Amino acid sequence: MKTLDLTNFKFPNQTAYYKGKVRDVYTIGDSILVMIASDRISAFDVVLPKGIPYKGQVLNQIAEQFLHATRDIVPNWLLATPHPNVSIGRMCQPFKVEMVVRGYLAGHAARTYNSGLRTLCGITLPEGLKENDKFPTPIITPTTKASEGHDEDISREEIIKQGIVSKEHYEQLEQYTLALYQRGQEIANNMGLILVDTKYEFGLYKGEIYLMDEIHTPDSSRYFYQEGYAERQKKGEEQKQLSKEFVRRWLIENGFQGKEGQKVPDMNETWVNEISARYIELYEKVTGKAFVRGDYDNIHIDVEKAILKSLETVR
Repeated sequence: MKTLDLTNFKFPNQTAYYKGKVRDVYTIGDSILVMIASDRISAFDVVLPKGIPYKGQVLNQIAEQFLHATRDIVPNWLLATPHPNVSIGRMCQPFKVEMVVRGYLAGHAARTYNSGLRTLCGITLPEGLKENDKFPTPIITPTTKASEGHDEDISREEIIKQGIVSKEHYEQLEQYTLALYQRGQEIANNMGLILVDTKYEFGLYKGEIYLMDEIHTPDSSRYFYQEGYAERQKKGEEQKQLSKEFVRRWLIENGFQGKEGQKVPDMNETWVNEISARYIELYEKVTGKAFVRGDYDNIHIDVEKAILKSLETVR
């Protein structure tokens, strides 16, 4: 199966190009972004050597659905999705934090807790929790947004003290984050899933806060299956989940956590196809739709047409 690992387009009025860990971002003039979700996969802030078939399409189409489903909570950047792997939207001035919200002790929070620490991003965690237990109320554990290398945990107080985000804006980001997470949980519950944790990115557009980038995808979120969750917790069994966490665990088991001197283990074809199948499974489970495999023909032409329409919208 082919993968979309890198793009190298030249669009009309293109003023900049940025290759992120997973997305290729094209700036059009000073008002539009074209974001192409590649099939690259990253873990521990390292891009792994092989792409995952259809991963970019899964991310892009889940994000599209959830952006439309949350417009009543907060305005967002999205203007058009001219191709399964492509989103076009308003160029916002990003806040330099990621708003991570957690409803359960999982992933990074669980690793921190299991190390003996009881504070995460300035928040005191209750004693007596087991991995994957539900928190009494969701917590926000922000990180600084690093252009390169690892994002760093940071507290609400430090964000405001350092002037990374103003107090007024940060309080609004917290409100939006909790409201978006609640909506995401409701949608997931209706599909027999639990939205365990997720992250959001926000920016300013004409002085107003906008939701940016992707939301509620397997790269930015963790899902458990609702059925059997309580029983598995009671027995101390691992939760059945749909997220990128299984990739991280495989890497950890094979001696890789993105630390200096560590080598990414070999990704054979069987493992790559298993990751692809899990992404597709999550798409179908979260959206309730059958996954239709796209192709990469005519991306350039489809995007050019959509750029012209999007430019008219923002003028």
